[in-house]
Amino acid sequence: MDGIMTFTINRPEIRNAINNEVTAGLEELVEKAKHPSVRMVIITATGKQAFCSGGDLSVFHTLRTEQEAYGMLKRVSDVLYSIKTLPVPVVALVNGVAVGGGCEIATACDYRLVWDHVKCGFIQGTLAITSGWGGGTYLLETLQHDQALKMLSEAKVYTANELKDFGWATDIIQEERDIEVFFERMKNIHPDVHRAYKEMAIRKWKKTDLQERVEQEVRRCAILWEKDPHHEAVDRFLNKPKS
Repeated sequence: MDGIMTFTINRPEIRNAINNEVTAGLEELVEKAKHPSVRMVIITATGKQAFCSGGDLSVFHTLRTEQEAYGMLKRVSDVLYSIKTLPVPVVALVNGVAVGGGCEIATACDYRLVWDHVKCGFIQGTLAITSGWGGGTYLLETLQHDQALKMLSEAKVYTANELKDFGWATDIIQEERDIEVFFERMKNIHPDVHRAYKEMAIRKWKKTDLQERVEQEVRRCAILWEKDPHHEAVDRFLNKPKS
């Protein structure tokens, strides 16, 4: 679509998990999306099974110390903050399951269009860590305090209807036409209007030190990452029998 830039996570064989190459792709997206001809950005993924299953544990589990974890967490959190503060609307088209870091990516976007079969959740707690890419901070910006804290603390997945009731899902998608209708409505409004409203949001986030709050989230996650409960939980996950 004219003026709409789409970034697609393309690792369906590993449930579209994030590795260094995907992170580099998101960094490139940020630079390209600043071009004046871009009026909206879509982030989605290949297939219908997974939007993003979070960080690729087979890669990131090699990070053992707080310092090693911080380097990875900081890099991804920086690019997600840049995505959140792009001057144009950013839409997560959640085509499949989004858990852990996948939920963080979607939460960093302005809108979340969620297919009706999808389940999403901040499940980081099951691995004895918190969100570490800024997603917890963004969720507390997006939902009412008690609902955001509940979603983070329960570390479980929710259905599309539940996510809509919470206010996390902007719309539930049942057919391709629903996506077209959303973007048709958006394109009926001049892009300068979208940019002006996004500027308002960014001014608010800067005034409330959003970037510094994300930094504290990253640092706390890095501390937990180094501890034995996290490494033991990841070992159990990676070694569990495949069904």
